[in-house]
Amino acid sequence: MSPSDDTPQTQQPRMAGWHFHPVLPLKISPYFILPVRLTEMLRWLVRSWLPLTERLLFLGLAILSWVYLTPALELCVTISASWIVPIYLKNLGLMLLIAGGLHLYLYRFKGQGRSLKFDNSMANKDGRKFTFGNQVRDNIFWSLASGVTVWTATECTLLWLHANGYAASMSYADNPLWFIGLFMLVPVWNSSWFFVIHRALHWPPLYKLAHHVHHRNVSVGPWSGNAMHPIEHVIWLSGVFIYAFISCNPLHIIFSQHLSILGAVVSHSGYEGLVIGQKRRMKMGDFFHQLHHRYYDCNYGTAEVPLDKWHGSFHDGTAEGAKVLKR
Repeated sequence: MSPSDDTPQTQQPRMAGWHFHPVLPLKISPYFILPVRLTEMLRWLVRSWLPLTERLLFLGLAILSWVYLTPALELCVTISASWIVPIYLKNLGLMLLIAGGLHLYLYRFKGQGRSLKFDNSMANKDGRKFTFGNQVRDNIFWSLASGVTVWTATECTLLWLHANGYAASMSYADNPLWFIGLFMLVPVWNSSWFFVIHRALHWPPLYKLAHHVHHRNVSVGPWSGNAMHPIEHVIWLSGVFIYAFISCNPLHIIFSQHLSILGAVVSHSGYEGLVIGQKRRMKMGDFFHQLHHRYYDCNYGTAEVPLDKWHGSFHDGTAEGAKVLKR
């Protein structure tokens, strides 16, 4: 698809209010649908990873991070700035690279124009509701000051637990099937945890205390994904502590956090895909979550686990879906 092609990937007319949208109605994963549909499950799994997806990208980054940029566990036995600071700098660099790079390409240099852009508008650039009166500066501040800090704190805590034997560490040689299978389960857990805490964050007291910072962003951009109050970051990223209670490798922890933190950057990009050289190179934005930012009281989780469907908060993107949700 060329950057000038604004046609949604559907034969349906474009839904009012959107510049672009994927094929509607949106679908949820077939993992929890009865009767079991193995072919559909396998197809969903393959499309989630191949040929080039954010999961595959973040797994690759996690491997590079663990092998080359994470101190040996032996050094993490005692709390020390000598190994915590490098991890902080590694995470800061990844945030600047992914969020900063996408922002520059998509919004500053307009590398693909408005091709595959969900919203008609480019961003809510100014407004008194934002810190510093500017959306981008607001988002960068909260992403770096809160996001990278809490991300680093949770990662270092889990590395310390593994280094001291308080968490069950394993290697590929210990159990190859579980080692590989856990990478498939990480997105399922992340999706489930995200729904639970996100629904809680919409409880009025928590919303007014913390979550409103994130919802200042109606038209989102790459820096919006981690524009959160520190309380929300602590609640959201605490889901990674499940890996203190199950047998895993620190690589699984790093991958899980990449999916949460860096995945939020990509899912809030505002674009359905990344176009380079007149061709879509990678699926990117998440229209499922884009609907949440516009309509507020729907799609609290992701399409990976149908908790919104079971909870009655699923919006499939269509006008009829909106009516069903309202009823």
